Amino acid sequence: MTENTTITKIPVRLDFDTHAAGFSRAMGHLDRAATKELDAVEFDPKLRELVRIRASQLNGCAYCIDMHTKDARAIGETEQRLYALPAWPETPYFSERERAALAFTESVTLLAGEHVPSADYDAVAAVFSPDEVAALVSLIVTINAWNAISVATRAWEPGTYQP
Repeated sequence: MTENTTITKIPVRLDFDTHAAGFSRAMGHLDRAATKELDAVEFDPKLRELVRIRASQLNGCAYCIDMHTKDARAIGETEQRLYALPAWPETPYFSERERAALAFTESVTLLAGEHVPSADYDAVAAVFSPDEVAALVSLIVTINAWNAISVATRAWEPGTYQP
């Protein structure tokens, strides 16, 4: 039995890198600055990718989900944890630190709803140093900015990223 599937190509709305070249370069600088903060506190590379993926899932950014799941696999993240990420609170696969970071990621990403509740901040601050929390905020803000550009413009085609 063969499966008949049709791949739907989602059209690019705007070549953002061409039409906002200066801002695109600034986003690259922002991304590198966030990475420097993460590196300075030796923030776990796998958790970085989980945060990027979870924010991208919440924002519906297909390109970033594709990119960061590939990057996560390339550094040894398990398929089980990647598949479970949308339901992370209901699974046993994530540590206390990872759970705090994921909850905080969701609160910051969806901040219009509850403005990052104190409980979520307190939970992340209980297991991360102030420098680590600052690096995590840098990461979350950066991935949300990339998601906003990608979702609004569809500038980058899902499936084209190669690590």
